[in-house]
Amino acid sequence: MSDERIVWLNGEFINESAAKVSILTHSLQYGSGIFEGIRAYETKDGPAIFRLKEHVDRFMNTAKIYRMNLGFTADQISEAIIESVKRNNLKSGYIRPFAFYDDSRIGVGVTGKKISTFIAAVPFAKYFSEADKGLKCKVSSWRRINSSILPIQAKASGNYINSVIAMLEAHQAGFDEAILMTGDGFVAEGPGENIFLVKNGEIITPGKDSAILLGITRESIITVAGELGYKVNERFVHREELYTADEAFFVGTAAEVTPIVNIDGITLGDGKTGKITASIRERYFSVVSGKQDSHKEWLTYA
Repeated sequence: MSDERIVWLNGEFINESAAKVSILTHSLQYGSGIFEGIRAYETKDGPAIFRLKEHVDRFMNTAKIYRMNLGFTADQISEAIIESVKRNNLKSGYIRPFAFYDDSRIGVGVTGKKISTFIAAVPFAKYFSEADKGLKCKVSSWRRINSSILPIQAKASGNYINSVIAMLEAHQAGFDEAILMTGDGFVAEGPGENIFLVKNGEIITPGKDSAILLGITRESIITVAGELGYKVNERFVHREELYTADEAFFVGTAAEVTPIVNIDGITLGDGKTGKITASIRERYFSVVSGKQDSHKEWLTYA
């Protein structure tokens, strides 16, 4: 029996090695693919997919924004994701639905070009190797794209070139991750994460007018924080507030809840994971691992 990963492509389950496309495929050449990132967590009742409906709905909305007819319904995509987890015996990991222009004809235009849809479910641990002790971040010289440039609420592959160049700059300067500002100079988000600050017991995060992706994990954290008795203020955030914050943390499907302990060489608090960050992180992992009675509706078991 082969140990090769099983993937879903255009309605069929096949070995990953059989999922082949041309090197000239439009979405590879021009970044015209769309995608989602979804976590599955190990629980006592089996693997649980976190907020499957919300992720698939966003995937379908991204397709709508880019006028991509996938040829599959949200229910069909959801069923394929659940089955992908099962067929790969995935206890926990990362699920990547991806739709792309599977056409090798040269040219930016997409009219009449074939669209393929793909799902992979793979083992995946921590996104950041420094997640437990906290990240050192650099405010990027590159600004965040906004909706006058590209639809920022759509998870399109090409959007993330903005993230790649910001990350490169941060890594080459010796930092773990970047923080991007809006074109107007307000704090936006990380390359693949939303950001939260804590000051005097209040949690602050950039709002929807700050060129951010309205992350599903972000929304979950706001809910969890409220249940723990913390007020979350969504508003414009000035750069200097990063430096004077008592705590800070990133959230996202890959990042989960990751503390930030240093920004541009300035230590936040005592340089360790803050009390509020730790309490939110603990509750979040309790929810996604099925140990929390609340929000069972966020988990889909495979």
